[in-house]
Amino acid sequence: MDATALIAEDEPLLAAALQAELALAWPELRIVAQAGDGASAVREALAHRPQVLFLDIRMPGLSGLEAAAELADEWPGGGPVGEPADPPFPAIVFVTAYDQYALQAFEAQAVDYLLKPVVPERLARCVQRLQQRLAERAPSQGAPDDATLQRLRALLAAPAAPAVAPLKVIQASVGSSIRLLPVDEVLAFEAADKYLRVLTADAGPQGELLIRTPLRELLPQLDASTFWQIHRGTVVRATAIHSVTRDEAGKLHLTLRGRPERWAVSRLYAPLFKAM
Repeated sequence: MDATALIAEDEPLLAAALQAELALAWPELRIVAQAGDGASAVREALAHRPQVLFLDIRMPGLSGLEAAAELADEWPGGGPVGEPADPPFPAIVFVTAYDQYALQAFEAQAVDYLLKPVVPERLARCVQRLQQRLAERAPSQGAPDDATLQRLRALLAAPAAPAVAPLKVIQASVGSSIRLLPVDEVLAFEAADKYLRVLTADAGPQGELLIRTPLRELLPQLDASTFWQIHRGTVVRATAIHSVTRDEAGKLHLTLRGRPERWAVSRLYAPLFKAM
């Protein structure tokens, strides 16, 4: 079965080894691009539109999961009536070193994964599943379907470690002092370069703190019923949402009471607002 694929792996030797094993297990598969980090994987996938993605979980910048989520948000949908549809969203195989929590999450969501180093017998089974999936796929599918989005949301929300106690107070360095902010006062968390913005209803400088804890590490400590993730880098307090609007392109944006910002809602988290 002819197909195209992208390999995203930050270790060149492992990328070459995977490509060599794929050449044996699936000779008709054509590797159209390789990437050494998550951001490059997103760019190359959007440029080449491969049918299969092999994404290393741990890569510089965006992780494999984060790259998949960004692609789910940016992958184009079907074209206008009478025009060819865009290529279907790729089938994804995550490649990872052994990690108990990652494997549990993959298996719970019935997501394909490969362990490093790749074992030929395991790769052969993965290839068989991929070929079957591609053969059954509707050619006009375009953007990722609801089941794919649900799996990605669940994987992103899966804890990377045992559960921890809910966070009650945010500690942030402010000059030579440390400020303590109750989580009950936080309206939003937003990723910004190497920092995480912590925003409250205070309109002045005191309404924003910067912390170095990545959002990925902070999420397991937040109450999911109180704080909703609406984008890869944005989490908001649900009860503070003032309005949600849909633009001409179908994208959702929301505003919060007490904050001037207008935040985009990614395709991955749009089902939170089914009534829109």
